[in-house]
Amino acid sequence: MGAAQAQRLVEEGARVIIGDVLDEEGASTAAALGDNARFLHLDVTKPEDWDAAVAAAVSEFGGLDILVNNAGIMNFAPVDEYTLEQWNTIIAINLTGTFNGIKAAIPALKLSGKGSIINISSTAGLKGFGSFPGYTAAKFATRGLTKAVAIDLGKYNIRANSVHPGNVRTPMTDGYDIDQSGVPLARLGEAYELANLVLFLASDESSFSTGAEFIADGGEMAGSVPPAADI
Repeated sequence: MGAAQAQRLVEEGARVIIGDVLDEEGASTAAALGDNARFLHLDVTKPEDWDAAVAAAVSEFGGLDILVNNAGIMNFAPVDEYTLEQWNTIIAINLTGTFNGIKAAIPALKLSGKGSIINISSTAGLKGFGSFPGYTAAKFATRGLTKAVAIDLGKYNIRANSVHPGNVRTPMTDGYDIDQSGVPLARLGEAYELANLVLFLASDESSFSTGAEFIADGGEMAGSVPPAADI
């Protein structure tokens, strides 16, 4: 999803810093996007890595207007089997990593005179899922953090919104048999579809939207489609 978002933003004229712990993949993505993309090693749990990423945006491209917090992992077990190590790992990446990014970006966003912070949550930030206690908690918290940030930073013309994907076809979901028959559109989402939503939130087309949830889930949150035999 991050690669698709970077590509879509570059296509529309943005200059992007791509951050990841996967150095080879990140460098390859940036190289494919050309002169308007740079790759930087970024462990979202480390504030110093975030500071370096923001500094690179300012030095390479003259400032910072957009922050997309996209990094995330999944781990799972029923809550009675879920370990503290699993909990600490997913909270550190999926929640504290987002907080670290926001904190690092604020000074540069203030200097730009406007900004858009886009935090990738999930439908798991809107409803519960069994065997995903840490993931669900982190995604709900990302939603709440987004609202608090929107309130605090609105006076600086900095917006913050959360994006809530349903099941999306990515390397993270490869290998899982995900039944979408109960979802109205009855298919997985594609990374480019989420990238288009991120582009909208990054742009001035969404200039009056802040502190809000934007859902792209194929209709999952609308309710379940009954089995054909029940219709």
